[in-house]
Amino acid sequence: MASILKSLRLAADPNRLRLLLLLEREELSVAELQEILGKGQSQVSTSLALLKSAGLVKDRRTGKNSFYRLKAPAQLMELLRDAAREVPETADDRQALRLVLRKRQDSMRRYFDELAGKFGRQYVPGRSWKGIAEALLKLMPPMVIADLGAGEGTISQLMAQRARRVIAIDNSEKMVEFGSELARKHNIANLEYRLGDLEDVPIRAGAVDLAFLSQALHHASHPERAVAEAWRILKPGGRIAVLDLNRHRFEEARELYADLWLGFTELEMEHYLKAAGFKNVETAIVHKETEAPYLETMLAVGEK
Repeated sequence: MASILKSLRLAADPNRLRLLLLLEREELSVAELQEILGKGQSQVSTSLALLKSAGLVKDRRTGKNSFYRLKAPAQLMELLRDAAREVPETADDRQALRLVLRKRQDSMRRYFDELAGKFGRQYVPGRSWKGIAEALLKLMPPMVIADLGAGEGTISQLMAQRARRVIAIDNSEKMVEFGSELARKHNIANLEYRLGDLEDVPIRAGAVDLAFLSQALHHASHPERAVAEAWRILKPGGRIAVLDLNRHRFEEARELYADLWLGFTELEMEHYLKAAGFKNVETAIVHKETEAPYLETMLAVGEK
């Protein structure tokens, strides 16, 4: 049995305490623990090695990966659960663990990631992404939609084919003028452009069925306010859909695209939506670029 004194000294470090509490809930790999804790591989591996030498965790090798599980006595874990109240990060760890486990279990998503990589490489008569998008749009029920940060309104115009009404919001006068002209040119009568900001949307409360933000949130000075505004304008039972970049390190995006934020983690996005009042929140990585800078697209949805 591990020395109680040595165990307590090791667990007094907040990061090692967090590791033990996570491994009490689930067997995890080093990579998964890195993702949950937001720590580097070296730091996580060093902590695990210390805990293993003290007999508090054990590992299992599977292919190239090592999975760690808890071995600490129940009496020690009871003390650590009480001590966890002094480590505020443990609450976030539980939510991050849930996201990691969802990714692990989502074999269907991995399958479609592989399928997407093959799509279009071989000619199949009549098959195209545009055709699929058009078909899905036709299946969408008629709704009032707010396209927040709409830009020139390409997506707004697509959604207007089926929506009862689309209100496209952008803070650029030129974008609003350009989009409005296109709507007039193509006789899209149910599409209206309005000049406005993501954090102060010119739409009355409870007016729309769907709030849609596509690659817009990383331009908001205060993303949490933009999400709160989306909640405000939605009817009860309305939904939010956010397509944005997963957290990345492509600093050039600030200069090239005027990005204020280098994407968001799934946990951050979930926090924004839940803090605004959304329920049934789900997030997923829905696209991964195959060329540098290898940006990833995240989808987040929630219900008012």
